[in-house]
Amino acid sequence: MRAQSAKWLTLHAAAAFAVVGLASPARAQYGPVLTGAGPINRSMAGTAVATPIDATGALFWNPAATTALPGSSLDFGLEFLAPHTQLASTLPASSFGPGLPPTTLAGSSSGDNGVFPLPSVGLVYRPDDSCVTFGLGLFAVAGFGVNYAASGSNPILTPQPPNGLGLGGICSELQVMQIAPTVAVQLTDRLSIGVGPTVSLARLRLDPLLIAAPDDANGNGFANYPVGGHHTRINWGGGFQAGAFYDMQNGWNLGTSLKSPQWFERFQFQSVNELGRPRADSINVELPLIASAGLGYTGFDRWIIGTDWRYIDFANAAGFGDQGYAATGAVRGIGFRSIFAASVGAQYHLSDCLSLRGGYSFGQNPIPDSQSIFNVASPTIVEHTISMGASYQVTHALMLSFAYLHSFENSVSGPLVLPMATIPGSSIRSTTSADMFLVGGTVRFGPNCLESPNYQ
Repeated sequence: MRAQSAKWLTLHAAAAFAVVGLASPARAQYGPVLTGAGPINRSMAGTAVATPIDATGALFWNPAATTALPGSSLDFGLEFLAPHTQLASTLPASSFGPGLPPTTLAGSSSGDNGVFPLPSVGLVYRPDDSCVTFGLGLFAVAGFGVNYAASGSNPILTPQPPNGLGLGGICSELQVMQIAPTVAVQLTDRLSIGVGPTVSLARLRLDPLLIAAPDDANGNGFANYPVGGHHTRINWGGGFQAGAFYDMQNGWNLGTSLKSPQWFERFQFQSVNELGRPRADSINVELPLIASAGLGYTGFDRWIIGTDWRYIDFANAAGFGDQGYAATGAVRGIGFRSIFAASVGAQYHLSDCLSLRGGYSFGQNPIPDSQSIFNVASPTIVEHTISMGASYQVTHALMLSFAYLHSFENSVSGPLVLPMATIPGSSIRSTTSADMFLVGGTVRFGPNCLESPNYQ
């Protein structure tokens, strides 16, 4: 009985590692990190480091670029994210051992993820005749969330042992909102610098709680992961961002920025064991450092064109770069590698009132081959996203904006690997895509609000 239980625990632990990343729906992002915020910036595929066409995008990616905006303004937006995920798994009969089911088990499940609302606000204020610009951003910067129901046929979603082979239903969510006050100084006619702290608020939920050590509280010989990973609170974190913006005064702009890691207090969970008795579990998670560079061009009549390049250092971020199991059987991390990403966006001023935009973003899959076996059920695998949008100038001071983005379907799959061996003939496959709809507006104020915006 104990030998059989050990086999079940090993199989169960490997399955847990394979689905620890389940919670991340694709949302035009680099892993769990969003490409931008607000309908204007998102319709440009997040391109903003050297292409400042709205307050929210500049505050998100390069605070120095706020000095190139035409004046004081307030952006507000709301994004509706609809992720589409599917999880399939197969376990061959040969992996079950004596006395266990003699047939291959296989099944597929769709996530009941719903629609996620993501608000954004960007405020830029420039005093009269001043070389200093102040900013305040509030937006979602990262997140994930998925909801898979328990299944009687999909092995990885069957109940935990001894009643099944998997983890049961999986419900996960990470939401990270950021408050970003900034100050930017125009040092010369061409060069500006900007800096500011970042204050982040995050909620992480994961049920069952795979980052905790499984236990056999009821003494039946089967150690299970605890439930109650949704019993947690909002965690606080912080960091900083800094950037530079250079106007070459021949239609070309250059920009660069650095977003530090977001260091959070340790995430605490009030979970329960198999007998319903309380447990206290915790994990350390950080958002990665992001370095960006951008190039913009405004030399064509009615056009603004820009491109950004980014380096996202997942490998050195706690919870992302960590990998493997702890000695207790708890999952240590999901083994992400650091990645490169790029975006390109363009805006065309069709008339005095109407501007059209489009863009494309690409981000490398952060899961290396050596870790894809354990992350194949993680939907943070989208690589290609297209975006489009428009803005209509209602009055000199008010503009309304709309955007749509589509992240193309991508899949990852591989065999299930136990700590000591690979299960022949086994497989887990995750497929994901997403659609995003955004609405918002811009209110310009101050002495320059009657001037034609430079982003039109």
